Amino acid sequence: MDKQPDLNAPLQQFLDHLAQHRRLSQHTVTSYQRDCQQLSRWCQQQKITHWQRLKPVELRQFVSGLHRQGLSARTIHRLLSAVRSFYRYLIQISLVDHNPAQSVQAPKTEKRLPKTFDVDQVSALLDLTPDTTFVACRDRAIMELFYSSGLRLAELAALDLQDVDFAEQQLWVHEGKGGKDRILPMGSKAIAALKNWLDKREQQRLITSTALFITQQGRRLGVRSIQQRLAYWGKKHGLSQHVHPHRLRHAFASHMLESSGDLRAVQELLGHADISTTQIYTHVDFNHLAKVYDSAHPRAKKRDRS
Repeated sequence: MDKQPDLNAPLQQFLDHLAQHRRLSQHTVTSYQRDCQQLSRWCQQQKITHWQRLKPVELRQFVSGLHRQGLSARTIHRLLSAVRSFYRYLIQISLVDHNPAQSVQAPKTEKRLPKTFDVDQVSALLDLTPDTTFVACRDRAIMELFYSSGLRLAELAALDLQDVDFAEQQLWVHEGKGGKDRILPMGSKAIAALKNWLDKREQQRLITSTALFITQQGRRLGVRSIQQRLAYWGKKHGLSQHVHPHRLRHAFASHMLESSGDLRAVQELLGHADISTTQIYTHVDFNHLAKVYDSAHPRAKKRDRS
């Protein structure tokens, strides 16, 4: 038990570094903490009392054990990524001289495509939502903005009035995932919905709050409330799929890629640090691909049948 701090103290130092210096969100820091603590507990069971003593072969045993317990390849991949980051930090502060996770691979993951809406489903959701009442007008603007700009839930909830620039038809996202700012374009439908919302809000004399989206009491609308409102409209309009913010972000990414094919541009709009994250949105209906192939490839064009 006296050796336990040799594992726990550096881990806590790493978590503090993530929160204070890299300014990662609390959710992300908690995820790193959960994964690294799982390894720490296993090391203690194996009588490994210092991070320097963990070898790649032992880490592979740990990963194999997780796989046998039924953990998904995706979860193990995430855990190994956290461990690699942890060891990079330990090397940086000269506590260890190697990274045992560098050569350890997670089991192959089955690529799951994110469920998304097609254009007609999104249009039905947005066009059928009225903009007459205070709440409906606000909800319509929220959904239009999700689909127009591909925002994350936390990013939309954090928007302030000053972040919207109608003249330039753009909005500012401050400290998105990874603490990065970015500027996003807004479509004409989203701009119109936002202007309607701000007019409705002014009619209610709710002009003191700096938040862009507020409750009828003038408080900033929270992430849970936004989720509930989108689910409400999805059920009301009879959509077969559950409507939640990330699904509208998926729709934004998928439809942009299908129309433009510009992976780098969509990566920037989504705020992805790694382009491989954006690549999961490159799925296109096979029938569409077949039509493009038939019409474009010089040796694949279908001949007229006589």
